[in-house]
Amino acid sequence: MIPFLKVLFAGVFAFMTYQVVVTSTKSNLFKEWDYLGSIPWMRTTLYDFYANALLIALWVLYKEKALWSKTVWVLLLAGLGSIATSAYVLIQLFRLKKGESIVDLLIKQN
Repeated sequence: MIPFLKVLFAGVFAFMTYQVVVTSTKSNLFKEWDYLGSIPWMRTTLYDFYANALLIALWVLYKEKALWSKTVWVLLLAGLGSIATSAYVLIQLFRLKKGESIVDLLIKQN
């Protein structure tokens, strides 16, 4: 299961990084914001994103011991979304020692 998750989260990281870079070269979010902000589904999508980011941030705050690490990761989660989430989970997956499981990934503090 761990090797599959490594591939899955690496794929999500690569795909979302590609999407953000390509979209950023074609469209300026700050120029489009007035229009995008007027769309009810766009606002709901942002609320959903930040609610999800909050839940993931709470897990990161539990997992990380150092204040600097907690701060950096929460800022990355808020600013980069699934790119930061997939990177964080990948790092946690590669930190697992032989014999450790998904439970260790979820519960063990760094």
